[in-house]
Amino acid sequence: MTDSDQQAPVEQPARTEPEPPATPEQLLAETEARATEHWTAYLRAAAELENFRKRSAREIEAVRQFGIERFAAELLAVADSLGLGLDATVLADPATLAEGHRATLRLLQKAFEQAGIVALDPAGQPFDPQLHEAMTIRPTAEHPANTVVQVVQKGYVLNGRLLRPARVIVSAAPEESRDG
Repeated sequence: MTDSDQQAPVEQPARTEPEPPATPEQLLAETEARATEHWTAYLRAAAELENFRKRSAREIEAVRQFGIERFAAELLAVADSLGLGLDATVLADPATLAEGHRATLRLLQKAFEQAGIVALDPAGQPFDPQLHEAMTIRPTAEHPANTVVQVVQKGYVLNGRLLRPARVIVSAAPEESRDG
């Protein structure tokens, strides 16, 4: 016997008959089924998008209404302190009232810090029109030109955005005496 005689017989793949072409009715039914699936998926996606839009609008409104809640709670302590100070004006001496005012100011500054509000006190700094509002110009030899020599009203920045510019007096070069 030869090697080829000892080998197992090779199986021939089973012949499958080609599927008969689909009839127009079958093609139409399949296409309608797919169209129905796509329409249902579209309606589901549209409903989800509308729900997301409504939920986002509600969340934005809640943030608008209650976004300063923590800050407002911090300010309640300041309001209480001011009220106590007013009540004490009848009996307290000026030194005690001044200390009470300083304590109230510290409470307010703490509330500002926690809210991300930073005071601008630019005395001695170069004038910056993006952060400062010049109230007047004062000729002086003591400071370089365009330097803030006095702060009339502090400015404030909220998380990097200017709330109010600092109102300042700016130096100018002294005018030369005119001898003629």
